[in-house]
Amino acid sequence: MSNYMNEYERWVASDALTDKEREELKAIAGDEEAIKDRFYAPLSFGTAGLRGILGTGLFRMNRFTVGAATQGLANLIISNGEEAMKKGVAIAYDSRHFSDEFAKQAACILAANGINVKLYDELRPTPELSFAIRYYGTIAGINITASHNPKEYNGYKVYWEDGAQLPPAEADVVAKEMGALDYFTDVKTMDFDKALSEGLIKMMDWQTDEAYLKQVLAVSINRDCVKQVADEFKLIYTPFHGAGYRLVPEILKRLGYKHILCVKEQMVIDGDFPTVKSPNPENKEGFNIAIEMAKQNDVDLIIGTDPDADRTGVVLRDKTGEYITLSGNQVGVLLTDYIIQAKKLTGTMPQNAAVLKSVVTTEMARVVAEKNGVACFDTFTGFKFLAEKIKKFETSGSHSYIFAFEESYGYLAGDYARDKDAVTASMLIAEMAAYYRTKGMTLYDAMQTMYEKYGYYAEQTISIVMPGVSGLERMQELMKELRTTNPLTKVGEDAVAYVSDLQSGTKTELATGKTEQVELSGQNVLYYELADGTIFIIRPSGTEPKVKVYIMAKGADKQSAESKVEALVNAAKEIVK
Repeated sequence: MSNYMNEYERWVASDALTDKEREELKAIAGDEEAIKDRFYAPLSFGTAGLRGILGTGLFRMNRFTVGAATQGLANLIISNGEEAMKKGVAIAYDSRHFSDEFAKQAACILAANGINVKLYDELRPTPELSFAIRYYGTIAGINITASHNPKEYNGYKVYWEDGAQLPPAEADVVAKEMGALDYFTDVKTMDFDKALSEGLIKMMDWQTDEAYLKQVLAVSINRDCVKQVADEFKLIYTPFHGAGYRLVPEILKRLGYKHILCVKEQMVIDGDFPTVKSPNPENKEGFNIAIEMAKQNDVDLIIGTDPDADRTGVVLRDKTGEYITLSGNQVGVLLTDYIIQAKKLTGTMPQNAAVLKSVVTTEMARVVAEKNGVACFDTFTGFKFLAEKIKKFETSGSHSYIFAFEESYGYLAGDYARDKDAVTASMLIAEMAAYYRTKGMTLYDAMQTMYEKYGYYAEQTISIVMPGVSGLERMQELMKELRTTNPLTKVGEDAVAYVSDLQSGTKTELATGKTEQVELSGQNVLYYELADGTIFIIRPSGTEPKVKVYIMAKGADKQSAESKVEALVNAAKEIVK
């Protein structure tokens, strides 16, 4: 009998399951594919923690996988000594199904292991957890969230003492500890009320919010421009049924805005995300209600944050009166330029200023930064790598970072946290909009002006979904083929000039075969530079069953840049299949 079948039967027979959980498993009896999908392997624990579909089984998010991950983390903390246990763990959660229960469960497991816990009294933005770790000096943090994934998902993110995601060495320890546990018998726990009365669990409340909001407001650069337009400027905000619902409107109010219109239907905390197909601020569909409101109220700007309030989406009214979504690249470039200009204007630009972006993020940011005398550095995809770079700057004193962002709608400014922050991003976007309003411009006008000033860039990300076990195998096979038996020399009609393999850290010129080392290495990414300067990147996602292809082009005008990208979209689908 296969391993997954043995594991399935072990779970069905376990006394640890409730009747409901057992019935869920009995319902798939005889369906080998369904059993294999739930039991072929445990949910793997990586630097991003766990993420998966909610349900009973080894390869699902449930109280047993959360329990094993927490016991694994507890073992890591205990191995760091008594001081680490005393420092303890901060815990936050979002609006998803079971998020509050998993957070409470994790708190009880840590407490049973003699580890102090600080638990938020209700859902909070992810960045506020990163802040709390640094503010209270905890050894680690846990966030129960699946960010902007569909409602069927939940996740378990772990942070380390600097407020960034768990480093690889520590993540490996947790994974190893998890692998050695019996999920049913090896996880300690204790009664929640008992842990509270013994002082092992302490609650975080509005006082932590106040400390956090104070730090966020300090990132604001030019509040005077908000004061100038506050009487007449209206903007719309939606939290997509999630954790930004309280603190984003609050920070906009403290910034000086008087007319913040919130999308009432989406201010309701609901893990089903009933008003949207997907609670992802990248998708225009989620903004439909907000756009109707904007039309009725003559509003130019809509801001939306995802369920755990770490990503930020923006919708603008264009010259024709249509409402359009900005990409993460466009918002990031607008903020890069605004932050640089505002810091120069207010005399707050540090020496050796730097902007950070991920390698799959638009090159327009580099042009904007460097033309203004600011350095620009690339990191791998994932905010943990940007956080690592910020830490290196802090340690070496070589640069002062002023802004970090990723094309996937994540932005950070300020030293108080080490993860992308939709609360701060919303504040800076609103401040930037006010600044341009004082110049008689909208953010849409500002974007067009930037293209004229810095060049026309276009980008597109394509996700090719490869579900299940066969999908994971195909992803590995594809990357292997591209490196060995089937290397790309052309993408569509365009010749490849250079290929950088960011696993080995080597860049090869195809015409000569000449190779050189590049700064980034150790990640499964292939980075192609085409003869006309267009960039084409292939990367398997670290958190979802998909391969991502990033296309980035520059053209003489908007249309030529977009045409270059469009021509490569079909080529990408032919390559990645």
